[in-house]
Amino acid sequence: MSDYVRELRKHVGSRPLLLVAAGVIVKDSAGAVLLQRNAETGQWGIPGGAMELGETLEETAKRELYEETGLVARDLELLDLHSGPDWFLEYPNGDQAYVVGATYLAGAVEGEPRPDGGECSEVRYFSPTGLPADMNTYNRRLLDRSLDKL
Repeated sequence: MSDYVRELRKHVGSRPLLLVAAGVIVKDSAGAVLLQRNAETGQWGIPGGAMELGETLEETAKRELYEETGLVARDLELLDLHSGPDWFLEYPNGDQAYVVGATYLAGAVEGEPRPDGGECSEVRYFSPTGLPADMNTYNRRLLDRSLDKL
């Protein structure tokens, strides 16, 4: 959770916030998609997270990718934007949010994927036709909306 969201939560508690987020799809040379396992929930999802104050969506996507997987994205292609009541989230701690988000495809990436050891416990590539059953529902919807554009 960003410092900004943490500060807001002190004032509004778990009530719904409007959050801006960005996620990144990374593909390997065989077309498999990189997913990360959330250390808290055990569910798989794409790298991504909430925007920090003063960031662009692209900067958010690149920062989150690096923080969670160690990969550096050199270029990003916008695949999808989403917002509205279908993108309401309730986190395991009870916090609620309506997310306005962007999903990007990373072009060239540098580095070897590795979990951050905090938020992310594992990273692995999966075939788009063999995605894990224990995927985060929100992230599964993001991928379903984007896979035909890859």
